[in-house]
Amino acid sequence: MNLEELNLRWNRLKNSDLTYIKGLSLKSLNIGKNLLQGSIDIGGELDGLINLEELVLDGLHLNNNILQNIHVLNSLKALSLNDCGLTGTLPTQGWCDLRKLEVLVLSENALEGELPSCLANLSSLYHLDISNNQFIGNGASIALANLTLLRFVSLSQNLFEVPSFFMSFANHSHLKVLSSDQNKIVKESTIQTWVPKFQIKVFRLSNCTTKELHNEVPKFLHYQYDLRVIDLSYNKFGGKLPLWLLENNTRLGGFSMKGNSFINRDLQFPSHPNPYMSIVDLSENKIQGQIPTNICSIFPQLWGLNLSSNILEGNIPPCLGSLKSGHNELYLDLSHNQLSGGIPENLAKSDSLVLLRLSNNRLSGRIIPTIFSLHSLRLLYLDGNNFDGRLPSIDATIVRLSPIEDMVLSNNNLSGELPRWISNLLDLRELALSNNQLDGPIPMDLCHLDHLNILDLSQNNFSGPIPSCCGAQSIKHLHLNGNRLSGTLGNAFFNCSSLVTLDISENQLTGEIPNWIGTLSALRVLLLKANLFTGEIPIELCKLHSLSIIVLSQNNLSGPIPFCLSNLTLEPSDEKSSADTHWLYSLTDTGIANYSESAEFEWSTRSIFSQIGLSLFFGNQMEEKVDYTTKRESYIYKGNILTYMSGIDLSCNRLTGEIPLEIGNLSEIRSLNLSHNNLSGHIPVMFSRLNKIESLDLSHNNLSGIIPTELTKLYTLEVFNVSYNNLSGSIPSQKAQFATFDESSYMANPFLCGPPLPKDCSEPNSPSTTTPNASNDEEESGLMDMYVFQVTFFVSYVIVLLVIAVILYINPYWREAWFYFVEHCIKTCQYFIEDNLLRFFIVKRSK
Repeated sequence: MNLEELNLRWNRLKNSDLTYIKGLSLKSLNIGKNLLQGSIDIGGELDGLINLEELVLDGLHLNNNILQNIHVLNSLKALSLNDCGLTGTLPTQGWCDLRKLEVLVLSENALEGELPSCLANLSSLYHLDISNNQFIGNGASIALANLTLLRFVSLSQNLFEVPSFFMSFANHSHLKVLSSDQNKIVKESTIQTWVPKFQIKVFRLSNCTTKELHNEVPKFLHYQYDLRVIDLSYNKFGGKLPLWLLENNTRLGGFSMKGNSFINRDLQFPSHPNPYMSIVDLSENKIQGQIPTNICSIFPQLWGLNLSSNILEGNIPPCLGSLKSGHNELYLDLSHNQLSGGIPENLAKSDSLVLLRLSNNRLSGRIIPTIFSLHSLRLLYLDGNNFDGRLPSIDATIVRLSPIEDMVLSNNNLSGELPRWISNLLDLRELALSNNQLDGPIPMDLCHLDHLNILDLSQNNFSGPIPSCCGAQSIKHLHLNGNRLSGTLGNAFFNCSSLVTLDISENQLTGEIPNWIGTLSALRVLLLKANLFTGEIPIELCKLHSLSIIVLSQNNLSGPIPFCLSNLTLEPSDEKSSADTHWLYSLTDTGIANYSESAEFEWSTRSIFSQIGLSLFFGNQMEEKVDYTTKRESYIYKGNILTYMSGIDLSCNRLTGEIPLEIGNLSEIRSLNLSHNNLSGHIPVMFSRLNKIESLDLSHNNLSGIIPTELTKLYTLEVFNVSYNNLSGSIPSQKAQFATFDESSYMANPFLCGPPLPKDCSEPNSPSTTTPNASNDEEESGLMDMYVFQVTFFVSYVIVLLVIAVILYINPYWREAWFYFVEHCIKTCQYFIEDNLLRFFIVKRSK
């Protein structure tokens, strides 16, 4: 069959199916992402493909034999083995004999060692992608030095030592794209010993590891005059911001210096305009001064500007609202600075503004109403400023056309009730208005927005009943804590199957925790602390197998702790960020026919622009966060850290009974707080299975018996508190983590002894350290029952009075002295009243 191109990607081919390919006169074969495994017999299964020029095996589980046997395909021009599970060092035979090979992709494998010298045999190679492996190199590679036709090179995510490794390309005159992210930066010699022959257009060197505090920008960049995109982010570069790159490269379109330690006292861009500049990212440095007022005339086509996390001050340049780029979208991030004033009116009327992030500055005044009705604005972050007053009134029909997806106005001084027009933002996904002075009822319509995922109205003065936020089954994270909401829960969240976080703590909610709590099948975080809930803990909580954080503290809950809580897995969440910033070259996306220098540059420019754009877009994306108290402190858990946190806090209630032994099966728990209750019985020995626990607080209960010595096996334990109980016996030996606990962990247990307490267990009156029987708990606890104490006190009091009366009756001398003492007391009181109180009333009446 005279078939030149065959694409069977993403099918379910097995090795035996390759026999059907024999005899085809193929030039291009793509069988990536199938079920093929192990070695592929090039001389058998792919017999007859001697004219094959392009072979794509991406995503197959292969071994290194493929590289040793592939030399028989001597017409091959392009080979892609991306993500094929290749390990070890590259073989020195087979693949190096492919003299016609022009494109080689070995990315996303586990290859290691130095590049073999036989790589130099591939003299026709112009595209090389060996990213995401474990290759090493401490100097110029001879293999790469001879490949002088290279135009595209990706060394990213390896262990190469850069920039010294760049000497490999000193004699390359065709190199246009060089990507070396996530490698190792070593100190470069003070004198540049080589002058490059190439003029690259795209250079990426970001997120490299280093031992130096302040590295220097690679010196060969001083010889580059045709750069279009440069990314040097997150490398610990120091010194002055390299604005000379803008002067030398007048066609630069992307300029990212994010996450370094560049210092600029006064930010000044070049005097000549650059109509090609699209993205400038100077965030997370130490740049001071004001934003240059000529920024819009210098970069008239700018569509992405990120100056966040610096020390900039002054006002926001009004011209930013007038930028009209060919991209027709404007992404602006000026957050985490010291900017003052208000939002420029031009900016609030921009018809191209997509992202506006002004968080954590010193901006003040009223928020301009027009900003909420822009037809382009999708992401609005104004949190952490001093904006005040009421949210403006806007025509609901105009707002309905607004595409706003995220609106974050937290940590300001906004007041008044929530305007109804917010419920007309039909595309709204995240709404955060926490830490303001908003009041009134929460509009019910707000919870019925079809796309709303995050609603944070915490730390305000909202009152009235709690709203039901399950109308569209889209709400995932709900924060209503720190308000004045009242009443019972009723059916507020019945069958909210999408709810992941429910925080309604620190309100005035009453009644029992309803049984429908068991219908929240996706719930991971439940925070109900500091309310007025009563009754028992519902066993329906045990049905929520996704739960990882439960806080029911500071309520009036009673009854026992449900033993079925041990059914909870408390395992870390595998939920990933919605922002996918992983951009890798794939041979299969375009095919060999589209490979050219211009195509490579177009891809590289587009991917880097997109990556920088995504950094602007998602860099400070609103993260889900939870306030959880552990280790005697209150912590804010957010992002990836939150997914690994697990804990149960039932403290400050009126729970009774024994601690269920089954709680010891919660092997993933990191914090357990049962303090300030009326729990009795012993500390379960099974707690020794809590091998990830960091904080265990059982204080202020009625626990008895000894502290199990098995708890010394808890090597992750940082905080341990059993104070104010009825524990007895010797404290476990001070080894491992128990050597770090002081006297405060054991205080107010009268019959505990041993270090760190001052009481010595060898004293005669020291209690036995053997485990008491359950039937003798009351005797061996050493403390008297309250009823017995009251009866004993009353009887003793009566006996003392009777003894005094008998003594006075028998002894006349003591009787006479007693009556004389009583008479003297009465006289003294009489004289005091006559001399002071009566005289005071007489004088007052005479006036």
